[in-house]
Amino acid sequence: MYSLRRRSRRWIPLASPFLGCLFLYYLFAVHSLPHAFFSQTLVFDQQGQSNSDNEVRCPPLPGIENVLVVLKTGVTEVREKLPVHFNTTLKCIPNYVIFSDFEEDVAGVHVNDVLRNIDPVVKQTNPDFEIYNRLQQQGRQGLRPFDLRDDANTPTGKPNNPGWKLDKWKFLPMVDEALSVKPDAKWYVFMEADTYIFWANLMQWLSKFDARQPHYLGTETQIADVIFAHGGSGFMLSNPAMRRASDQRAAHAAELDEFVNIHWAGDCVLGKVLADAGVPLRFTWPLLQNSRLAEVDTLTTDFYRKPWCFPAVGYHHMSPEEIEFMWQFEQNRYRKTNDALLLHSDIFREVIHPQIELENPRNDWDNLSGEEHPTSRSFENCKTRCQKDLHCFQYSWRDDRCFTAKTPRLGVNSVGAQSAWMSDRINNTIKRMGTCRKVDWGL
Repeated sequence: MYSLRRRSRRWIPLASPFLGCLFLYYLFAVHSLPHAFFSQTLVFDQQGQSNSDNEVRCPPLPGIENVLVVLKTGVTEVREKLPVHFNTTLKCIPNYVIFSDFEEDVAGVHVNDVLRNIDPVVKQTNPDFEIYNRLQQQGRQGLRPFDLRDDANTPTGKPNNPGWKLDKWKFLPMVDEALSVKPDAKWYVFMEADTYIFWANLMQWLSKFDARQPHYLGTETQIADVIFAHGGSGFMLSNPAMRRASDQRAAHAAELDEFVNIHWAGDCVLGKVLADAGVPLRFTWPLLQNSRLAEVDTLTTDFYRKPWCFPAVGYHHMSPEEIEFMWQFEQNRYRKTNDALLLHSDIFREVIHPQIELENPRNDWDNLSGEEHPTSRSFENCKTRCQKDLHCFQYSWRDDRCFTAKTPRLGVNSVGAQSAWMSDRINNTIKRMGTCRKVDWGL
């Protein structure tokens, strides 16, 4: 039953092969970019706020007491990426658990070994567990330089990274382990160390579902014939869905161990188990984004939904600095407005657009324009091309090549690159899009 042809993962809301190619670039090329120092340029308006006002203000989160947040991480990243969450995203969360591949304490919080109950024969004979077994014997002193190397992403992940190869084994056991931590939770929210969740938005969204029914919510992704929730974007399972997945795993334990072995994506394996248990995925884009703030394309019209009036529930690929920035933005905004609901349009107006205008044009910056124009021979030529094309919102010059785009994105630091945005066109579009009269939850 558990067999799967090897194919690249792809995003579901694609309307054509052309868009499919665009998304593969977006998913693998863009996400293989370094985080650079994106957050060093971020500035938000703190006018009227006291510098000494550091008191955390948790917005009302009705139902949060019935939620268990599960944060998945790994020994090679946990010390760098986890601590920021304890003072930001997890600060207002009463019930959470940290799962990793190595048991230890980080910043005074216990990190659990989610692989502890994997079949010992699998752990002793499968080469994916080489790093795991080494650390069980030697502790952190057993880490080697190649364990910590951050390989570039590929259509099949990071096959040369030991921690990444081990990660796929965590998805099924963390369902059972989460149930043992809080068996009475109505919802289980899964995130990773580079995921940012907007909790007020999430709780409003979850309140629209009957938690007594099996629900599986996440950003739609596909490998071969399996449709599943992308793990890093965050995904949510109701208690009945968790129990169906747990029962399915128990009934096919050896078969599933072999399936995980031949596969490369643990989130896909979990999606397959849920589908076989009668729990299909509910598509959630653009509420959950497989993007960090710098990459979000708020004005896109290429897909089956337009993000503008949708709430932002989660971002992925967020650095600790970006997580800290967004948390401070949320806190300051809530102090000023007493309104915790954040739409993608709010974030574009209040965060992304001000950052674009902060320095325009900008040196050593790539705004991720994707349409190449080989005949443009300089940054000025690139500017002229964009000005003449009324649909052009931004342009960049990198590697002696001109690129333009029909929607604006913030982008990332990139030494030697130059980027600029068409401010008037962006401003006019913001005015035309206007204020959302109704929040779109995609239901």
